Amino acid sequence: MHKHLHKAIFFAILSACSLLSHAASKPDTTKIYPHRLASLGIIGDTADVQTPTRLGVVMMGGGKDVDAAFKWMINRSGGGDVVIIRASGTAAYNPYVYELGKVNSVETLKIDSRELADNDTVANIIRNAEMLFIAGGDQSNYMKYWRGTKTMDAINYLLNKKHVPVGGTSAGCAILGGFYYSGEIASLTADTALANPYHNLVKLYNNDFIHVPYLKNVITDQHYVTRSRQGRHVVFLARIAKDWNVNTKGIAADERTAVCMDENGQAIVFGSSKAYFLLPDSKKPPETLAPGKPLTWNQNQQAIKVYEIQGSDTGAGHFDLAKFDPGKAAGCNWQWWWVQDGILHK
Repeated sequence: MHKHLHKAIFFAILSACSLLSHAASKPDTTKIYPHRLASLGIIGDTADVQTPTRLGVVMMGGGKDVDAAFKWMINRSGGGDVVIIRASGTAAYNPYVYELGKVNSVETLKIDSRELADNDTVANIIRNAEMLFIAGGDQSNYMKYWRGTKTMDAINYLLNKKHVPVGGTSAGCAILGGFYYSGEIASLTADTALANPYHNLVKLYNNDFIHVPYLKNVITDQHYVTRSRQGRHVVFLARIAKDWNVNTKGIAADERTAVCMDENGQAIVFGSSKAYFLLPDSKKPPETLAPGKPLTWNQNQQAIKVYEIQGSDTGAGHFDLAKFDPGKAAGCNWQWWWVQDGILHK
């Protein structure tokens, strides 16, 4: 019996080695073209195509990518050329996106300097895309390298002239709002923000980067429930209302979840967790919002109205982002959030 057991183990190992060898011999379909600056490689046809496209915006919360959201974008791309942009990382999105639906090509650009971001070849690759996705990473690098460059102009061209689907996850989602948190010093926790809304980590910017339709007065947040970021999002809203005199709204997605907005500003939620839509009332400002003091935004425990939508594989709920009107929300659970002495309550 012992001899037969060793024999069985030997053949199991031999079989596993055979499978590994087969996997290793599988041809790599990603092709590298050195003359295409910043490119980490292309899968598919390198010849440019032009397909009918429809605007769509995907705000993904990070973590595991949401297949259904990518398929939603692919459908709006008309099967054209997909471009992934990032400032670090690999071309891992190429085979993933290419296998999700019928597209002409998928190419990843690693744009990790202002010189590359201001290069005509790089900008033209982006402008020729029928779908654009901004990978996760560090949004402070996106600001540092891309803001005020031809890459920024190309992204805005896709959104506002060519009208193609554009999405982003984690850091890529953070820069889609008209207002955005930079994360340029270190990651900000909710406890730190609530204890002092004017802490030096609370770095906010407005309307000078990516101009997404319907999101001019919106600030997004990501990894929302997983990293307990609700409190810092509330602080962002309070600071923007006071510092810019704008009644900003909030959109947030948890990990494995995506808010998908169509060309008319109508949003649905894909994924396995939840998305949130925050509606503060400009007539109910924070009671205490000052440097070095914990935030209090109580307003009789009705400071911020929040709509929660559970995602699904088919797209759950509905929210009208064109009007950001709670009366148009469907499939939502609503609740009140408020802050007392730096503690968030729901």
